[in-house]
Amino acid sequence: MKFAIDAMGGDNAPQAVVSAAVKAATTHPEDTFLLFGDQTQIQALLTDEWPQNLVIEATTEVIATGEEPVRAVRRKKDASMVRAARAVKEGRADALISAGNTGALLTVATLIVGRVRGVERAAVMVEVPNLKRVGETMTYLDAGANAESKPNYLWQYAIMGQAYQRLVKHQENPRIGLLNNGTEAEKGSPLTKEAHQLLAADDTLNFIGNVEARDLLNDACEVLVTDGFTGNAALKATEGAIDTFTRALKSLFLNNGWRGKLGGLLMKGLLKQYMSKVDYESIGGGLFMGVKQPVLKAHGNAEAKSIYATIEQARTIVATDLYGQLERIFAKRYAQAKAQQ
Repeated sequence: MKFAIDAMGGDNAPQAVVSAAVKAATTHPEDTFLLFGDQTQIQALLTDEWPQNLVIEATTEVIATGEEPVRAVRRKKDASMVRAARAVKEGRADALISAGNTGALLTVATLIVGRVRGVERAAVMVEVPNLKRVGETMTYLDAGANAESKPNYLWQYAIMGQAYQRLVKHQENPRIGLLNNGTEAEKGSPLTKEAHQLLAADDTLNFIGNVEARDLLNDACEVLVTDGFTGNAALKATEGAIDTFTRALKSLFLNNGWRGKLGGLLMKGLLKQYMSKVDYESIGGGLFMGVKQPVLKAHGNAEAKSIYATIEQARTIVATDLYGQLERIFAKRYAQAKAQQ
């Protein structure tokens, strides 16, 4: 397998990206890792004997975090992210990994890599921890690609999430929930009410109905669908709540004298188990679903550990041919829809 990696994207680039790529190249000598970015900066971070399956693709431009995505992609043809996307488009790489500008990455994913025929909007899919089952996660989309959505988009997200759970997570009949402000079918906005009807009418989906935000971490479902604005807000609120609770827990033990420290020592094993449940850095990044080849987005402030996890995630996705399967699913549905017109 071959992977195109944007070495210049993210708050901690290129150091964190290069470190993760070196680890991946060393761990998987059978694969090839193409590092797109400033050759001088990348080489300064490498030893004289870096892995031979790590290849530097020199570029001269970078798309910064605050740049307007479409304008930046069109103007900066030699940007590391743009060049990496073209490598995927041309078949020189099987997947693209970046921690850079999210809007720009969505733009290169849809305009350069290309959207699957029959998919109306690409979505960002992430995994969030399941606090009831250690090591398991919930697939969550859209996490921020589309601030405005239509009911049909959410229905298509459910199809994508179901395919991911089946192929990657090996769950044959994943439960699909719709994020809403109540569990009753008649609750919600016009968008969620109509989306509920579409999901309930599709007998190929194991749709369990509406899910409230308070249940996101408690094994509510395997696939959660929502619009990008609501999804991104709920995701950040969840991440913030986990981080706040974790810091408060640590403070409780560290700032209450010897009794607090003793309590922390006695609970060390349980705390380690808890941290393993909520460790976002070990889960990986977000997936742009609905495009022709895998495009993965690591957190903008990701350290090497998180970027390495995203590379490992990309390897799994390529190995399962998830994107090829999705293209076939939507090609069949597109043909059926055309035949009915």
